[in-house]
Amino acid sequence: MAVTMQDIARGLNVSVVTVSKVLRNKGKISLATRQRVLRRAKKLNYQTNWIARSLVTRRTFTIGLLLPDFTHPFFAEIAKAVAETVRPHGYHVIISYFEENPQLEKIEAESLLARQVDGMILASAQSKASAFDNIKDRNTPFVLIDRPIAGVQASFVGVDNHAIGQLATNHLIERGSRRIAHLRGPGIGIATGRMEGYRRALEKRGLALPAGYIVDAGYQDETGHEAMGKLLRTTPRPDGVFCYNDPVAIGAMRAIAEAGLRVPDDIAVVGAGNVHYSDFLAVPLTTVDQGTSEIGRRAADLLLERIGCKRKLRPQKILIEPRLVIRQSTAGAGATPCDLAIKSPNASRKKKLLKHLSS
Repeated sequence: MAVTMQDIARGLNVSVVTVSKVLRNKGKISLATRQRVLRRAKKLNYQTNWIARSLVTRRTFTIGLLLPDFTHPFFAEIAKAVAETVRPHGYHVIISYFEENPQLEKIEAESLLARQVDGMILASAQSKASAFDNIKDRNTPFVLIDRPIAGVQASFVGVDNHAIGQLATNHLIERGSRRIAHLRGPGIGIATGRMEGYRRALEKRGLALPAGYIVDAGYQDETGHEAMGKLLRTTPRPDGVFCYNDPVAIGAMRAIAEAGLRVPDDIAVVGAGNVHYSDFLAVPLTTVDQGTSEIGRRAADLLLERIGCKRKLRPQKILIEPRLVIRQSTAGAGATPCDLAIKSPNASRKKKLLKHLSS
């Protein structure tokens, strides 16, 4: 027979209400009483009856997190931050991904709604506000992250992508680069924002933008490697490159090394994202930190606030201020022309980081 809150309360001579508050981490309960209840619950092997709880509260205590990619470190860090933020409130996260496919995104969103999640956080690939009508019709609160969608009346948490482009490009200018190229990201709004920031920085400093200096580079290291190969065939050759994200920058540095050139002596490189392995490279990567964990935390907080509020709250827009992280790819001595490696004596960690680079 399943253990109930009445069983816990009976053994401690406290009320069921007190037990409920302790198990939900709610209310002003003394530390001594809280510890007694938790010890008793553990001893009896108490398991929350989620179905019964949902019937009473009319909530499932689940949040849907819809991401374009599981393997990208940026989205992995966001998922971690969201889970850590909602867990103390008794919520669990259901994560789904859609491979940058808007149609698959709709199918996955419908699946989450069918599971009656209490709210959703989305890094969407949609281009039209009407794509979110079904979520609104269900009165399911949702928060957009990373990618703003024009016309959608919903809260948004992301980074100022114009500022990322300007910050990275201005740094290249300040360190002496004058022929600065850009490896552009995929056809989504944030890539456009970063490119416009790059253009604006060049314009303000009176620097030229030669033909062929903007190359589509996707968002992975292999696509960055291929795009950098195209840039190296331009005349004059760039002496600095701002990359859409860190994986693209890592692929670009590999192409530069394979061409017998040095980073940063011949070409300085800046990425964006500050993913965890960026400082483990033979030439540690200068990057723009976009506050990834903070995006996840702030989005989760906004969603919990909307789930818990009986009235409809006005949408909020939160932009995290980017921060330049200067490392050797723009500031230090260049690497010898050889394959880039990971600085780590631990073979298993090296293997793990290399797996990230190929994701």
